[in-house]
Amino acid sequence: MTRKKTRKPSHNKISNLTDTILSILKKDRTQAFNYKQIASKIGVNDASSRNQIIKKLQQLKAKQEVEEVERGKYKVVASSEYHTGRVDMASRGAGYIISEDFEDDIYISSNNMNKALHGDEVEFYAYKRVKNGKREGEITQIIKRAKSEYVGVIQLHNNYAFVVVDSNKMYTDIFVPINKTNKAKDGDKVLVSLEEWPEKSDSPNGKVIEVLGRPGEHNTEIHAILAEYGLPLEFPKEVEDFANKIDTSITKEEIAKRRDMRKDLTFTIDPKDAKDFDDALSFEILDNGLYEIGIHIADVSHYLQPGTILDDEAYERATSVYLVDRVVPMLPEVLSNNACSLRPNEEKYTFSAVFKMNDKGEVVDEWFGKTVTFSNARFAYEEAQAIIENNAELNVISKAVEMADIDTSIPADVAISGKDYNTTKEIAFAVLKMDAFAKKMRSKRMRSGAISFDKVEVKFELDKDANPIGVFFKSSKDANKMIEEFMLLANRKVSEFVGKQKPEKTFIYRVHDEPDESKLASLQNVVGRFGYKLDFKDKKSISSSLNNLLSEVVGTKEQNLVDTLTIRTMSKAEYTTDNIGHYGLAFDYYSHFTSPIRRYPDIMAHRLLQMYLDGEKSANAAIYEDKCNHSSNMEYLATKAERDSIKYMQIRFMEDHKDEEFVGVISGVTDWGIYIEIIANKCEGMVSIRDMKDDHYQFDQDHYALIGKKSKTMYQLGDEVIVKVKNTDLVKRHLDFYLIGKHEE
Repeated sequence: MTRKKTRKPSHNKISNLTDTILSILKKDRTQAFNYKQIASKIGVNDASSRNQIIKKLQQLKAKQEVEEVERGKYKVVASSEYHTGRVDMASRGAGYIISEDFEDDIYISSNNMNKALHGDEVEFYAYKRVKNGKREGEITQIIKRAKSEYVGVIQLHNNYAFVVVDSNKMYTDIFVPINKTNKAKDGDKVLVSLEEWPEKSDSPNGKVIEVLGRPGEHNTEIHAILAEYGLPLEFPKEVEDFANKIDTSITKEEIAKRRDMRKDLTFTIDPKDAKDFDDALSFEILDNGLYEIGIHIADVSHYLQPGTILDDEAYERATSVYLVDRVVPMLPEVLSNNACSLRPNEEKYTFSAVFKMNDKGEVVDEWFGKTVTFSNARFAYEEAQAIIENNAELNVISKAVEMADIDTSIPADVAISGKDYNTTKEIAFAVLKMDAFAKKMRSKRMRSGAISFDKVEVKFELDKDANPIGVFFKSSKDANKMIEEFMLLANRKVSEFVGKQKPEKTFIYRVHDEPDESKLASLQNVVGRFGYKLDFKDKKSISSSLNNLLSEVVGTKEQNLVDTLTIRTMSKAEYTTDNIGHYGLAFDYYSHFTSPIRRYPDIMAHRLLQMYLDGEKSANAAIYEDKCNHSSNMEYLATKAERDSIKYMQIRFMEDHKDEEFVGVISGVTDWGIYIEIIANKCEGMVSIRDMKDDHYQFDQDHYALIGKKSKTMYQLGDEVIVKVKNTDLVKRHLDFYLIGKHEE
């Protein structure tokens, strides 16, 4: 008789059960789990395994690592080992967490990312172990997603699709059910929204919310840049309709409530291609020998009323976005280019800061309030610059000569259309006098420790189809600096006026913290390669040393590199109600007041200033701090979009120059290659170490160089080299070079 076999119960021990249970509880610390739920997550269902889990839970409870919150249900015990921070993704799905609790970043392996994505705010557990010089950790909870919408290229299959995200910070594709592809065609660039990320899925689920077009096409790529950062392209129809119904007429009733400055000599100075003019200057010589100078700012707050859909839209945008080929405005055109634009020969409502100044350029009296003004003329910066250059010797002359005997050798194209010679002469004198004051104010700022950043701007000459046909550089001249100084004066004085009131009043400050010491040390290491020395012994020597550096590099091959690196050592300027001063400008008080057409914080500053001029009590600081945070964040996104549009246009420009050789400067060195910035057009691309076939090159971190193993040839930061275009990728916004060799002068 055959004996019946019976199956013995499994007594296999579950490996790493302590870590497994704690990991499950840590991933969702808000929920309590019983042994059955834990067994299900581990994937076991036999009695032995369940008993092991029950026993282990009791041991962890005895060690006070978990707590029994109700009968049979457990949570992990809160511990000081849990921290919060933001994720910075690296390659291949691993990343780092930047946290205020740690001086160094915390390394997170791909296995411990737990579905966190770049920029997410997360809770994490920091291990004591260190890997490759970095302390390791594990993400336990996603507190807040950085974004829910991504740009990528869709790949269609029979019953589903995947979106391959453009950003190299995204380590996973996004799964899209076929009924949520929004009629996208295979290979289209799309905007996809994350919907959920199932527990056992490798990829999140999403739906296509907008088809942007075919990759590589101009409008597709520009729209993709905006979509990548969640920036709007057009105004909703209801917002446009609301704006178009606003009464923009100038009425006697409203004029009666304001200081009437329509008879004061008033003019604007802006870029020649500007479409909105949100600031104007007025100039009067007073009987007591003082000069009255008004900085008049478009009174946007008169038209933009809190609680309206127009104000809500402006707040959400928070800033205008200046891409290479277009401006995405904060306000609809009826306001930005018409009612709030201080166009010549038109009456406008303005908010003004009016100063009485002596011959030394010192403010002896100030007045703030709402005004009505009339601009006599519009100047481009180039025209104002021509006046300054042609009349430099007239900066200090007697009043009689000033007003009667000026030899104004103004070029014909500067003459003011529709104005007589006397008005032209008066404005010419005003420009000269204000230029003299501006130079004195700037000199005083520099002596106080301000940093002089005059970084060259890259601009493109575009044809009618927005194709780049040329590159040119914009630098700041006397006319630009004159306007800048008077805008700084208004911003500083408005901020001081509110900031020094007792009791303290809530206000929107533009602050800038001192530079980070470790970044300054890194800057010294880099610029030392070029023979420059810095002195960081105290606050004043830092600013003086940085100014000397920025002055010394002007006109050198390494100027753009050094300018960029120096800017990166600086803290990021931001908006806040907590005033700590502005390091870069050397101001104890500073706000943004002078550009309300394009910046929402300026509108808030206008509203708060008027409240306090009317004697109202202080506004709620917590509410305005939230608005400041939003404004700072939107400014950051707009800046990134603007940089991406420049990078995109640089690559488009280089597409038509693939057969040419260029001289460039090595602007970065890594273990995967070197980055080269072309001197002639500031376009930056990369030479991969794999393409450097003449030797086996190794990265030398101490010397910021790649060094050939056999030849000992060194390619070092700042070296001049000759390159040729290898590949231009408009979709990834990536430019690759072939290295021809070193440039011998």
